[in-house]
Amino acid sequence: MKKSFYSHGKLLLTAEYLVLDGACALALPTKKGQWLLIEEDDSSQIIWKSFDEEGHCWFETNLTLEDNTFKQTQDTSEENNIATILIDILNVAKELNPNFLSSGKGYRIESRLEFHKEWGLGSSSTLINNIAQWAKVNAFTLLEKSFGGSGYDIACAQHDSPILYKRNEGNPTVETANFDPPFKENIFFIYLNQKQDSKASIKHYQALPLKDFDNAEIGINEITSKILDCSTLAEFNTLLDVHEEIISKIIKTPTIKSTLFSDYPGSIKSLGGWGGDFILVTGNSSEMEYFKKKGYHTILPYAEMIL
Repeated sequence: MKKSFYSHGKLLLTAEYLVLDGACALALPTKKGQWLLIEEDDSSQIIWKSFDEEGHCWFETNLTLEDNTFKQTQDTSEENNIATILIDILNVAKELNPNFLSSGKGYRIESRLEFHKEWGLGSSSTLINNIAQWAKVNAFTLLEKSFGGSGYDIACAQHDSPILYKRNEGNPTVETANFDPPFKENIFFIYLNQKQDSKASIKHYQALPLKDFDNAEIGINEITSKILDCSTLAEFNTLLDVHEEIISKIIKTPTIKSTLFSDYPGSIKSLGGWGGDFILVTGNSSEMEYFKKKGYHTILPYAEMIL
């Protein structure tokens, strides 16, 4: 019997970092996501293969279930870290649902990404949400007990329109957001040519003395609310610029615009952990040449990226 599960990728438009402590975030599910394809076979193993957006197999392993614990049948050093992460997720899923894969049957599993795995659009969160669907467990709990994070990416995986996300202990609040800016032809997403480590970003943030968190949360929540009602590009730019300054002060890190693009006339905003993955840029298509000349060639218009 064949099964398939699908999850959308994610971008965090507002409240990066602060979403971990309960700020209200505006998050955008992406058009591209990840599939999980499952087929029973006659072996007693789980034969796992992961494919990138071009259909190339970039990771594979064979797993067995012994004493209710998933184990790799052989240690391939280069891929062992990836296998360890996968095994951790599966073991937590088994812990949450002891009936998961209890039949003793073998399976051939394929995970298929639709976006580049280095882009930071949620290769881990889409996998976790797909496994949660397969194992019939709560995806937020599976994330918390395996990979960690705020959970907004899991909410994006489960939705096909912009959302407002607020983290609550064990029971996040997720609402559909009416975000469809009339100036979206002036919004672009640019990849910074390097992947940001989500765990490292969270660790950095959590180590900071957040004396001004309450004021920052109030400011970010107001910006999130105003962005939803924003009708002009000029107002949108102002809100993005203020948001960048608030987060910059909280995490004690210069904005990406001041660091790399100080002479660009439009607004630039980091999305998620600062320092890598995608940024949001406002302008027109001809102005994107500025970024191409600086070596940033992965530039996606809003309509191409966002559902």
